[in-house]
Amino acid sequence: MDPIFLLIPAALLVGTSKGGLASAGSLAVPLTALLMNPVEAAALLLPVFIVTDWVSVYLYRRDFSPRNLKILIPSALLGVVIAAFIVTWTSEAFLLIATGLIGFWYCLRAWLTRPDPSPRPARLVPGIIWGMLAGITSFITHTGGPPAQAYLLPQNMPKLVFAGTISITFAAINLSKLPGYYVTGLFEGLNWSIVAILIVTGVMGTVLGRRLTMILPQAAYVRVIQVLLFGLSVVLVTKGGADLIG
Repeated sequence: MDPIFLLIPAALLVGTSKGGLASAGSLAVPLTALLMNPVEAAALLLPVFIVTDWVSVYLYRRDFSPRNLKILIPSALLGVVIAAFIVTWTSEAFLLIATGLIGFWYCLRAWLTRPDPSPRPARLVPGIIWGMLAGITSFITHTGGPPAQAYLLPQNMPKLVFAGTISITFAAINLSKLPGYYVTGLFEGLNWSIVAILIVTGVMGTVLGRRLTMILPQAAYVRVIQVLLFGLSVVLVTKGGADLIG
């Protein structure tokens, strides 16, 4: 099979996640890793993440939670700095499993308890903790979504505000990774023609994701995000467990 037939769906997943269907994009790196080393896969997709991030920032420029951004972005950037120091001795398999368990915990709590639809305030200390975890896991494994969603989803904010807050947060996180990837030479040897094709595909996916977010009713949107998060958690725990055993 021509690698492009797996790379294009991966870029489309990145785009739809940036358009509002959070968690879908985190499946892109495991999918691309079927073809290449996971580190190479992450480097190949980072330009796609960054460009689609800023397309989504434009699309959601009027829909976001200022307080959540003030809490999440600084703490997530601190998490990125921490991850840069601990990445050499941190077990990626353990981190994948831990991230997946966070997703399981949130989904099971949401599905097994009586839902409370009333909005909840953004709390500072939990936000700092979840933001740091999002930064750490995003830097090392490109899977920062579950910690951020575990913090934001219980606030029951409108779907567009949720999508915009997630998009802007990860636009800042992914942009902060760029110097580290460049300095370590991870961009050397990339086929930039393929990267350009993937970026165009990702932008198309971003517009599609935004459209689907607009169409879906609030309750259905939350359910879709929860199902995507649960599916991602299954993938993360399975991959982490396989890496530990293997």
